[in-house]
Amino acid sequence: MLTQQRKILILDRLAREGEIVARTLAAELTLSEDTIRRDLRELAAEGKLVRVHGGALPASPPLPDLEERRRIGSDEKSRLGAAAAGLIQPGETVFLDGGTTTAALVRALPHDLTLTVITHSPTIAAALEHHRDIRVILIGGQLYRHSMVAVGAEAMAAISRLRPDHFFLGATAAHPRHGLSTGDFEEAAIKRAIAGRSLQVHAMLTAEKLHRVSPFMIVPLAEVTSLFLPDGTPEDRVAPYRGLGPEIYIA
Repeated sequence: MLTQQRKILILDRLAREGEIVARTLAAELTLSEDTIRRDLRELAAEGKLVRVHGGALPASPPLPDLEERRRIGSDEKSRLGAAAAGLIQPGETVFLDGGTTTAALVRALPHDLTLTVITHSPTIAAALEHHRDIRVILIGGQLYRHSMVAVGAEAMAAISRLRPDHFFLGATAAHPRHGLSTGDFEEAAIKRAIAGRSLQVHAMLTAEKLHRVSPFMIVPLAEVTSLFLPDGTPEDRVAPYRGLGPEIYIA
């Protein structure tokens, strides 16, 4: 079998089964495991999959810029945001991540809700302008423009002094075994630090993020309090996340 034929087979198998085990595929094709691993390395370099110990997983799709993300799946994000907002009680302290699904949560907050919101996203802070009873604390640092959030040492130092009741975490990918992940090293570190300081951690995931892996892990699912998944997600895609720690909400 030619190299290109093997790669097509690998990507097709990955799309259907969600995982490649190098040893199993090598035995099936009567090839050396090294040959399959080389194919996986090359496909990973092309951004078509993510290598993990023993094989590969589907890569999360390239993340569009913030303006384009605002136009994608707005109804789905609105439902997720509204459901997540229902967890918040008056008087609590909430850390809001950046992102368009988090922005949908902000739009769902009642205007008479008394709350403290901490965020490292200037766009999320600005979206709270007319919520007069919400105190907004904006974390500074180096601006990561792709997600419009602050990262770096200054942000990390400020986060180390916080203890929010809730953290609403944004991720680009979720996988039952490999947890929540994202595409930027610095942003993953900031998210991980916030999660570690928060009493509860929640993630709102649109359908295309499930059973995917991005290069940088944030937290395992055992450290997540709840997952909000879109209504209409097939049960066979939801089932692998059940029993891993988070409470599952379908919205």
